[in-house]
Amino acid sequence: MEHSYVILPEEPAPQGIEHCESCELSKQRSRVIWGEGNPAAPLMLILDNPGAREDREGNSFLCGTRETLQLGLREAGIEVHDVYVTYLLKCRPLRAYHKPEARAACLPHLNSQISQKEPLVLFGFGNVVAEALLPGREGVSVKELRGSWQEFQATPIGFTYHPLAVRRRPNLLRFFVEDLISLKKKWEKLEEKSRLS
Repeated sequence: MEHSYVILPEEPAPQGIEHCESCELSKQRSRVIWGEGNPAAPLMLILDNPGAREDREGNSFLCGTRETLQLGLREAGIEVHDVYVTYLLKCRPLRAYHKPEARAACLPHLNSQISQKEPLVLFGFGNVVAEALLPGREGVSVKELRGSWQEFQATPIGFTYHPLAVRRRPNLLRFFVEDLISLKKKWEKLEEKSRLS
């Protein structure tokens, strides 16, 4: 049976943040992208930055990152309504920028999202997200983090490859799906624990 990919509804940025000027990305973005999917979802997925969202004619468009992510979720048995997708950077970069400065400026936005939404589990994609969320582990890679659980803001966090890496190297798909299955198991275990307590 053929499954079609879906364009998840965007959650608008909180008042005031849609005009954020904390870093140079404010001068090249079209808008602030706060997140997409179910804002009350138990699983918060964190990508490095938003990709293209509209085609040249301005029609909604599903980029390769979101398509590969949905493929992995489907293979792992995770429904899209159980996830909320957000980003380390809330603007899509269109040209070169000062990466450490932009990440430092945007991290408080991600922190406030996590505090407000209180997801059961966090899941990061790619080395950029891993380095930003585990600052004490410089040069850390998802290759070494796979299969283990860390903590961020007292919430369990796991990591896997970035969907674009999986798209470019199809041999990574098996590991990508394995990691998403591990995410599902972690979530189910935490839900069962909260039911019993």
